[in-house]
Amino acid sequence: MPDAPLDPRAHLPELPERRDWGIGVVGAGFIVRDCHLPAYREAGFPATAITSRTEAAAREVAALRGVPKVFPTLEAMLDDPAIEVVDVAVPPAEQPGVIRRILAHPRKVRGILAQKPLALSLAEARALVDACDAAGVALQVNHNMRHDHSVRALKWLLDRGVLGDPVLATIEMRAILHWMPWARDGRSLSTFIMSIHHLDTMRYWLGDPERVLASTRPDPRTKFAHADGINLTILEYASGARASCWDDVWAGPAREGAAADLGVRWRFEGTEGLAKGTIGWPSWPRRAPSTLDYSTARDGGAWHRPRWPQAWFPDAFAGTMAGLLAALERGGEPDIPGRDNLKTVALCEAVLAAATEHRVVSFGDAAG
Repeated sequence: MPDAPLDPRAHLPELPERRDWGIGVVGAGFIVRDCHLPAYREAGFPATAITSRTEAAAREVAALRGVPKVFPTLEAMLDDPAIEVVDVAVPPAEQPGVIRRILAHPRKVRGILAQKPLALSLAEARALVDACDAAGVALQVNHNMRHDHSVRALKWLLDRGVLGDPVLATIEMRAILHWMPWARDGRSLSTFIMSIHHLDTMRYWLGDPERVLASTRPDPRTKFAHADGINLTILEYASGARASCWDDVWAGPAREGAAADLGVRWRFEGTEGLAKGTIGWPSWPRRAPSTLDYSTARDGGAWHRPRWPQAWFPDAFAGTMAGLLAALERGGEPDIPGRDNLKTVALCEAVLAAATEHRVVSFGDAAG
C-alpha cells in the first residue's frame, strides 16, 4: 500500500488549457449569481453571455458579475456565433425543455452543462442523453459535490488503495434547508433535490451498489405536502462494502428555540485506514472549506490533516464546468457525462421505490 502523502493538488479539478471559451448561461437565480459566475471568473473562464426567463433579472446579474452580453431569449443567445457551451441553470421541471430547445437550434453548440437532476424520471433523462448523443453535443451534469475538495481528496486516496478495501462509508447531513418555490411541485422533495448529492458521491467513491434499502418521512417544519423530507438510505455492494446516507432536513427544533447542532459529516472505513471529514456548505454565505483527516494502519496512530483555502460554495462549481471544457479540448468524454449520470437518476428512483414500497430494491433492475 502506498505511503505517499496526499498530493497537494488532489482536491482540485483539471482545468482546460484554453480559458476563453464562449460560455452562455441560461438562468439568473441565486446559484448562477453567487456560485457559477464567481467560480468561473476565479478559474479564468468567465461567462460570455446570459439569458433568463426575465430579462431584467439577467441584466441585474450581468451587471453585478461582469457578464458582457445579455440576450432577451435563449434562441437569440444561441444565434451568437461566440457561444460554444451553454450552462443550463433552471429548475428541474424546466430543464428538459431548455435542453431540447438548445439541440433544436440550427446553430449547434459544442457542449451543455446541465444541473442535477438531469430530469425527474429515468425515462426522460435517458431521452435527453440520447438526444445529445445524436446531435454530437457533449453533456456534462453539474454534480458539484464530486468537486467538493474533501470528497475529491478522498477519491484520490481511494484510487490509490491508501485505505485498503472499502468496508463502510457514511454521510450524515443535519441541515435546515430553504426550499425554492419550484420544489413544491415535484414528484420528490429531498430525494431528487438533496439526497441526490450524497447518492452520487457514494457512486463516485464506491461505484454502483447491488441493493438499495430506504426509509423516508415528511419534515415537520416544511408546510407544503411532501413524502420524502427526511431520508435514510443504505446501499449494499457486491464487494461486501456498505454505505449509508442520513439526510435530515429537520435537524431538531433549532428554528423553534432549541440549540442547533447542524453540519455535514462523512466517514470512510477501509481495511487499512480510516478517513473522516466535514462538508462546509451549511455555513454559506460564510466561506467554510471542507475538511479531511485520515490515518492508516502504517501511521502508528497518527492523523494526516491536509487543509486548503477553497470551499464547495462557490469554488467547486468551477470544477464541473472545467470538466466539460477540458473534455472538449482533448476530444474526450466529460468527467461527469450524461450517460453515466443516468445511474445516479436510477439510484434516486430506487430510493423512492424502496421507501414507498417498503422493500429491498435491486439496483440493476432500477437502472434498467
